[in-house]
Amino acid sequence: MLHHDPLISDFSLQQLYLLSLFSPSLDCGKKLQNEDFLIRKLVHISIGLVLMLCWPLFSTDRWGSYFAAFIIGVNIFRMLVIELGIWKDEATVTSKGTAVTITLATIIYWRNSPISIAAICNLCAGDVMADVVGRRFSGKKIPYNKSKSYAGSITMASSGFLASIGYMWYFSSFGFMEGSWKKVIGFLVVSVATAIVESLPISTDFDDNLTVPLTSILVGRLSLLI
Repeated sequence: MLHHDPLISDFSLQQLYLLSLFSPSLDCGKKLQNEDFLIRKLVHISIGLVLMLCWPLFSTDRWGSYFAAFIIGVNIFRMLVIELGIWKDEATVTSKGTAVTITLATIIYWRNSPISIAAICNLCAGDVMADVVGRRFSGKKIPYNKSKSYAGSITMASSGFLASIGYMWYFSSFGFMEGSWKKVIGFLVVSVATAIVESLPISTDFDDNLTVPLTSILVGRLSLLI
């Protein structure tokens, strides 16, 4: 913690993260004017994964998860204001689906549950890397969805899986959860399932920033919590 008082510590950490999130990254986004696809995707990845790295710094008190969730919650409000035309900002690159997923996973599951890891990692690492690789190395298309490629889907499953087990061992080193090979297999099942769902036409028609985390939570409850 940053201070002996848990409340002050959580608030200070929250403000530091907000400052780092909404200053250099947004200045970079303004300079690029959202034209650089790869940079935008890297920002998309960092939103959730960097926040998860900071989770152990928050206190164990009940308000710790709320302070952490508020960081992304501010971004949701910001995007709504932009969409309503009240504020114009071309540097906003995070979708509402991603922000909502991270916020709810933080509040509901927090750092003690593998569900939060599965939901955020498969969205921020898996889905984003699938998009990057799928665009640059399209290769052979999936028969039932010509807008998706085998390279993208395989990358999504592997990236989400590797990120998930990395964070599992990361949080277990702090004592927030117990790492095990059973969870590793569970994360593999979740990542493969989310990659399959993301490749379906329904994920093209709807926002995959919602279908991917929803699949992670539903499959995760069966493979990670039993």
